[in-house]
Amino acid sequence: MIAIPEKRSPLIQPPAESAVNLQLKDVIRLLPKDCFEKNQRKAWTSVAISVIAAGLGYGAIALLPWYLLPLAWVFTGTALTGWFVVGHDCGHRSFAKSRWVNNWVGHIAFAPLIYPFHSWRLLHDHHHLHTNKMHVDNAWHPWTEDLYGQAGPLMQTVYELFRGPLWWMASIIHWAQLHFNPANVSERHRGEVKVSIAVVLLFALIAFPTLVITTGIWGFVKFWLMPWLVYHFWMSTFTLVHHTASDVQFRESADWDAVEAQLEGTIHCDYPRWVEFLCHDINVHVPHHISTGIPSYNLRHAHASLKKTWGDRIKERRFSWTLLKEIIQTCHVYHPETAYRSCAEVRQGLKPQ
Repeated sequence: MIAIPEKRSPLIQPPAESAVNLQLKDVIRLLPKDCFEKNQRKAWTSVAISVIAAGLGYGAIALLPWYLLPLAWVFTGTALTGWFVVGHDCGHRSFAKSRWVNNWVGHIAFAPLIYPFHSWRLLHDHHHLHTNKMHVDNAWHPWTEDLYGQAGPLMQTVYELFRGPLWWMASIIHWAQLHFNPANVSERHRGEVKVSIAVVLLFALIAFPTLVITTGIWGFVKFWLMPWLVYHFWMSTFTLVHHTASDVQFRESADWDAVEAQLEGTIHCDYPRWVEFLCHDINVHVPHHISTGIPSYNLRHAHASLKKTWGDRIKERRFSWTLLKEIIQTCHVYHPETAYRSCAEVRQGLKPQ
C-alpha cells in the first residue's frame, strides 16, 4: 500500500461553488475583440525576427572562437524556439487567415527542428482540449502515487530522472515517442501526418549529409545538434513551468472543469526580455489556453485584460533557477489532496512498515 498523508494541503481546493456555471466561452467573451485580430504585418515581422536571429546565431557559430561557442549555441537555439512559436501559431490557425499559408509556413518553420507539423498540431490540440485532465492530457502529465507504486524500479528511476535532473530532455522523449506514429491520431488525419513526417525526413536526408560532407561530423554537432538541444531545453522548461506548481490542480475526468484548468491550471512566467523577444511571448501562456485563436503578438494585451477581470485566479511567476530547482526536486508525484511529493518522499512511504 502507498502511504498517503492525512493532512490536506490548503493549496489544493475543489472547484469553487460560485464558478460551477461559469463556462470558458464566458471568459472568452469578456476579452477585447482586437485580441483575436490577425495582423499580417506583425505575423510576418515575427518570421523576419526569427530568420534574422537564427542567421546571426549561425554566423556567430561559424566565426566565434571555440570558447564562445556555448553562447552562440544558446542564442541560436533560443532563436530556433522562435521558429517553433511561428509554427505554433500556424498550427492553431492564428498566423494567417488562409489555411494553406498556415500549413506551408508551419511546415517550413518546423522542418529544421525535425518536427512533423500536422502530427504536432493534432496532438497539441488534444493537450488544449484536456489541459490538466488526469490520464488524458498528453503534455507533462504527472504520475499518481498509485501509478508510481505499481511501476517497477527501472520505470520509477526513468520517471524520476525525466521529471528531475534530465527534465531538459523530456521534450525530446515527447517528440520521438508521439510525433512519428500516424496511429496516434484519428484515421481521417493520418494522411496529413504522413505528409508532415515525409517533409521532415526529406529535410533530414538532404540537410544532414550535406552538413557532414561540407563541415564534417563536428560541423553537424556544432551547427545543428547543439542549437537543437538548446531548443529542446526551452521546450522542456517552458512546458514544465507552464503547468507545474504546488497550487496547480489536475482533475479526474468526472471532476474536470475547463475554466479552472485553463485559467488556473496554466502559469504565466516572466523570462529575461531577450528570451521573451526571441520566443515571441509564448510564455504569456494563460490567454493562449483561454483561446488558441489569439495570435502570439496579442498575448500581452489579452493577459492584461484577464488580470483585470480574473486577477485573483491567475498564477504568475518569474523565472529563476531557484524556481526551476524547486519544481524538478519536489513536483514529481501527484495526489489531488496532498499535491505534489518528490519521488524520494513517495519511496519512503512505499517501504514496508
